[in-house]
Amino acid sequence: MSSSKRYPKRKGFSLIELLIVILIISIVYFLGFDGIEIGKQRPKPLTPLNLKSNIVSSESFAGQATLLCINKCLTCYLRSNISSGFEEYSSATDLRDIKAYTLDKDNTLMPMEYERYQDKKICLIMDFYSNGSSTQIILEKDDKSYFLPAFFGEPKVFDSAEEAQDYWLRNSTAVSDSGDFY
Repeated sequence: MSSSKRYPKRKGFSLIELLIVILIISIVYFLGFDGIEIGKQRPKPLTPLNLKSNIVSSESFAGQATLLCINKCLTCYLRSNISSGFEEYSSATDLRDIKAYTLDKDNTLMPMEYERYQDKKICLIMDFYSNGSSTQIILEKDDKSYFLPAFFGEPKVFDSAEEAQDYWLRNSTAVSDSGDFY
C-alpha cells in the first residue's frame, strides 16, 4: 500500500498549533519589549549642562518659564508664565546639592540667597525666555562649576567657581568692547 493512502495530506495547521504559535510570540514580545516606547524619547535628566536646552524644548515651555528647585534641589517646579502657578517638573533631575552664584555690583562672586517655597529653602531659580535668553548664573556641583550664559553660547564647565567667574568677566568685557553691544 502506498504511503499517500495511509496518511492523508494535510491542508493547513490545526487550531491548537496556531494558538500555541500565537502564545509563544506573545510571550516573547511582552518579555522582550516591555517598557520600550517606540518613537517617543524620554527627556534626559536636568543637569547644569542641559538645563536651558531641556526647559526650552519641553512641552511646558510656552515662550517663558521659571524653574524653581527646593529641598537641596531634589524637587523642581516649573511655571509656564508669570501669572501661572508652579507645577512639579515631572522629568528626572540631577541637580542635587547644587549651589548658585551670581556677580554683585563689584563683580565679586556672590552666593544666591533665595526665599522659601512650601516651607522649604529654595536652592535655584532660573527664568527662560522665548528669545533664547535665561538667567545668567554660575552653578557649582560636586567638584565642578558651570557657567550658564544669558544669551549665546553653550554652558561651560570649570574646575572652580572662580574660574567660571573669570570667564564670565572676560566674556562680558569682550562683548561690551566689541561695539556690537548697545
